[in-house]
Amino acid sequence: MLKPVEFYFDFSSPYGYFAAAKIDALAAKYDRAAVWRPILLGAIFKITGQQPLATIPLKGSYAMHDLKRSARRFGLPFRIPAKFPIATTAPCRAYYWLHDRDPAAAKVLAQALYRAYFAEDRDISNPEVTVNVAAKLGHDKDAVAQALNDVAVKERLKTEVDAAIERGVFGSPYIVVDGEPFWGSDRLDQIEQWLAKGPW
Repeated sequence: MLKPVEFYFDFSSPYGYFAAAKIDALAAKYDRAAVWRPILLGAIFKITGQQPLATIPLKGSYAMHDLKRSARRFGLPFRIPAKFPIATTAPCRAYYWLHDRDPAAAKVLAQALYRAYFAEDRDISNPEVTVNVAAKLGHDKDAVAQALNDVAVKERLKTEVDAAIERGVFGSPYIVVDGEPFWGSDRLDQIEQWLAKGPW
């Protein structure tokens, strides 16, 4: 059985948003599943010393231009959120809570959270916003709200982030195919070639 494509991403990452729209179809094209693993870039940046793109002189202004251009290329609705970047603890916890009950529904929630942030400019770092996005998909509002403060869910997220760091994940999206890592939504063409023909 072919190994799944592993998709690491942060909900505050616009490039993660772009990749999230394509990764399942790309994996399925080559008879693979895609396993989604949201992470917290803030925890990773403490190790790498990186800064959010928007805050880096020179590179930040280029990135804002590139994000709009990339969104047009991917055919996705996009706007630079008023609050950018954000902490993504609430959406990550909601994702893992739901994933442990229904992985397919968790992916739908992840897409909805991404759209809420990057298409509708809704601040998903606010737990109430995350809960409302989940509720609109039919999930029990009180159950989701409770999950965001559940000790087991908090530990689940911490375990995932620690495991990602241990694996060498340093950005979003970070995609692993048969042990081979690819960083960035601009690597999807390379990932497809790897899936189609194997290593080079």
